[in-house]
Parts: sequence; C-alpha cells; structure tokens
Amino acid sequence: MPWPLPDRCVLGMFARRPDPGAVKTRLAAALGDEGAAAAHEAMALDLAELWGSDAVLAPGGRRALAFAPVDAGPWFDERVPAAWSLVPQGPGDLGARMRAFFDDEFADGAERVVLIGSDAPTLDPSTIVSAFLCLEGRDLVLGPAADGGYYLVGCRGSTAPIFEGVDWGTADVLSQTIDRLEGSSTSLSVLPPWWDVDRPEDWRSLRGHVRALRRAGLDPRLPRVEALLK
Repeated sequence: MPWPLPDRCVLGMFARRPDPGAVKTRLAAALGDEGAAAAHEAMALDLAELWGSDAVLAPGGRRALAFAPVDAGPWFDERVPAAWSLVPQGPGDLGARMRAFFDDEFADGAERVVLIGSDAPTLDPSTIVSAFLCLEGRDLVLGPAADGGYYLVGCRGSTAPIFEGVDWGTADVLSQTIDRLEGSSTSLSVLPPWWDVDRPEDWRSLRGHVRALRRAGLDPRLPRVEALLK
C-alpha cells in the first residue's frame, strides 16, 4: 500500500541535465563521458518515475525536482512525471543550493522537507518514508553514505545550520556536517547507511545488486538503469 505524503510535507530531489562531461565525472573513468551521462540520466529518470508514481507515494504533500543548470527546465519537463513540480537549483556550491531549496520550501509553508539525490537508485522507499516519520519528533534527519557524505537530508520547521563550511565531495562531509551542529539545539535522527553511485566500483556494485534483486524475484523498478547494466 502506498504511503500518503502528508500535507505540508515535501519530497525533493536534486538532478542535473545529463550533459556529457558535466555529470558523474568519476564514473566516466570507466564508462566515458557519454556513458556516464547516460547512467546519470537513467538513474534520475527512473527515480523520478518511481517517486512520481501513486503506487509508491500516494497523492498528497508536494514532490519537487530541483534541476540544474538553470536552463534545463524544458529538458526535465519533457521527461519527468507531472506529479513533480520543477524548480531551478540556485547558484553557489552544493551547500548553498541545498540551503536555498530548504529555505524556499519552508517560506512556502512546508513543515517537513526531505531531499535526496538522483544517484542512490536502489535505496528502499521505506527509508524515505522513515525520514519523514523521524521528522515528526526531530529537527534534522541524515542518511549517511558509504563514501563519507550523506544520501538524504531532511529538516523540520526551518533549515538546519549545516550547509556552510563543508568540503563537498570529500569523505569528510558527514563529519563536518555534525561539526556544524556544535552549539546548536538542533535534534538529530540518523538513518541506516547506504551508498551512492559515483565511481566505477559503485556501478559494478549496482549491477550485482540489481541482478540479485531479479534473481530473488523482486522488481528493481529501474528499467533504464537495468537496460544499461545489461
């Protein structure tokens, strides 16, 4: 049974237009620029389709896909389900863009906002539901990633003070994020760790995971990704 996203709750996803050479540059070491762009596109569109489906998330609340670069709106508008609202990512580094996203959603009346990326395609939907439930009692929820960052961040009521002074793209992201909470009254909930697809070894792990799901009789619900992996 699909979980109903409550009113004044927002599920956000960050995604970039898959311009070769501008996305998944580490993955390009194995797949080439075109292959890495195709992988990024497949993951982003599969996740947009999954979370845009009423079979996974019942109507309610708001789903917002924050796109980049700023002129990529038409590209996404042609490809993502109508359940998603499209908003441009703001300027600046990743932290500045995430902060702007949260600030804008809270200014529009949101009470709980959860943001994911487009590169953890096998993340179980129950984890995202758990993030919203955590925010019923905590101010901040984080999903630690295996590479030292996080695959999910959510805030309740206002934007947590965690987006400045972080070396984005390094193994220190999560630790530095916790440093930003020093002296703050922000309460924290932590989800189980998961992994992003950034490097060639992550792509190989994804292939094994998707094959294992199929062998177990489970639909990965990743048709574009699965086609590329074959």
